[in-house]
Amino acid sequence: MPPVVLLNVVGLTPRQVGADTPRLRALADGGSGAVAMKGVLPAVTCSAQATMLTGLAPQDHGAVGNGWFHRETGEVRFWLQSNALVAGEKVYEAARKRDAAFTCAKMFWWFNQGARVDWSVTPKPHYGADGSKVFDILSNPPELARELTAKHGEFPFFSFWGPKAGLPSSDWIARASADVIRRFKPTLTLVYLPHLDYDHQRFGPGNPALLREVDACAGLVMDAARDIGASVAVVSEYGIAPVSRALFPNRLLRSKGWLAVRDGPFGEMLDTFGSKAFAVADHQVAHVYVRDIASVSAVAGALREIGTPFAGSARRELGLDSHRAGDIVLLAPHDAWFSYDYWDDDRRAPDFARTVDIHRKPGYDPRELFMAKGAAPKAATRLLQKKLGFRYLMDVVPLDASLVKGSHGLEPADPQDGPVWISGQKGVRVRDMKDVKTTLLDLLKG
Repeated sequence: MPPVVLLNVVGLTPRQVGADTPRLRALADGGSGAVAMKGVLPAVTCSAQATMLTGLAPQDHGAVGNGWFHRETGEVRFWLQSNALVAGEKVYEAARKRDAAFTCAKMFWWFNQGARVDWSVTPKPHYGADGSKVFDILSNPPELARELTAKHGEFPFFSFWGPKAGLPSSDWIARASADVIRRFKPTLTLVYLPHLDYDHQRFGPGNPALLREVDACAGLVMDAARDIGASVAVVSEYGIAPVSRALFPNRLLRSKGWLAVRDGPFGEMLDTFGSKAFAVADHQVAHVYVRDIASVSAVAGALREIGTPFAGSARRELGLDSHRAGDIVLLAPHDAWFSYDYWDDDRRAPDFARTVDIHRKPGYDPRELFMAKGAAPKAATRLLQKKLGFRYLMDVVPLDASLVKGSHGLEPADPQDGPVWISGQKGVRVRDMKDVKTTLLDLLKG
């Protein structure tokens, strides 16, 4: 099998492949062009990556968002990494059936834990019994993480997500991926470059400096691919749309008496067992779970105040007719995004609301990309507490939802603002994200 490198440049759109991305433009000009690709709904990382790897819609592979409500345990969980959560045969599993000599490296793509690949690296902190957290990466084989850290330095975890998220994360991943490509010469290498969409969510899309940065990172990987004779393809998961407002489905459900909370010493906590209906917000899509199926119609009717609800079998047209999906799938207007907030008084917000806590929040929170006004001295104090071994709460994230200027999740109004496919080989065009898997298998055949 001829080697292939697939670069996932998050947030890149066909419209952005141009003067500010000379390496990506040269790849497009010499091959397939920058092709507008039909994505999936929700247009979010976990759903899109699972579709690219399996060729299935979210209702079939089961990754119905970056997180969902686990009905069996009564918990909302986001950013789980187990590969077993994704149903269907992945591209690397299909390729290995064709050729026992096939090898694969999976660099920071999601659902990495337990993936049947030869080399993988993914972010994975250590959690202490006292509630402390130490940032680290996890690899297969285990020594790979130690070797990459020794050569490229500690992975810059604070630039991977949070108020300092930016270029260093993509740069580290690019350099580490180039190293893996040259050392091991995988048949298929999957590389994830995340930082383009951070400032696009903070300030809205269209920053030329960010495009130049991510193009340089892509160039590092493309140079390594050239060195081993690998063909290169580039995809993205979605484009970022400008937004001007946040909508709050949980506050609406609470006002109707359907959402319940438990008040306590750490603020109000969502009571999933006591709620008749609640929403798991994920960018511009929300999964709304309704305890009594007879109430779905009434809940959907109320939600029309802030979005477009799809209930029951109507979810199938969205590709989200799944047990994991909400009983109602709510789509935001194109100029808005959904916030998970369920409290009416910020003084009773849960303590995790003002922190970077991607696993505890019952919804995605882009405000974690910001630091609250005047919070820098507090952050310095918290870091000192951490170094001294004291318990601390890094409560520096603002609650102001109006700060967010970019979002995603919906099908774009113009395909030029959605996901892109680029192949360095002429005639290799992908128009639908569900076809990425079969196209990769064709490229691996040569």
